[in-house]
Amino acid sequence: MLCWDNLNTHISAAMRALIASRPWLHVIRLPAYAPDLNPVERVWSHHKHSLGNLAVQGIDDPAAIVKTRLKRIQYHPELTDAFLAQTGLALDPVSP
Repeated sequence: MLCWDNLNTHISAAMRALIASRPWLHVIRLPAYAPDLNPVERVWSHHKHSLGNLAVQGIDDPAAIVKTRLKRIQYHPELTDAFLAQTGLALDPVSP
């Protein structure tokens, strides 16, 4: 199974031919804009709340702060589980 967005290379004639030549491949196309189906959008939304009133000293500060705050999320698996759960998508493959 392959989930794809509507990037122009994903819907090109060459890609349609490639998919058609592989009957075993099941392609699911996501809508053109579907942030509610993308758990990364939840991560950034959560992350941006803590950056709203941020005052930085230099150009390198934002990168360091973002890295540190993303690292915090990594140590809270309940957060990443929630981001995935909010999509409503099943994480386990459906049995035939």
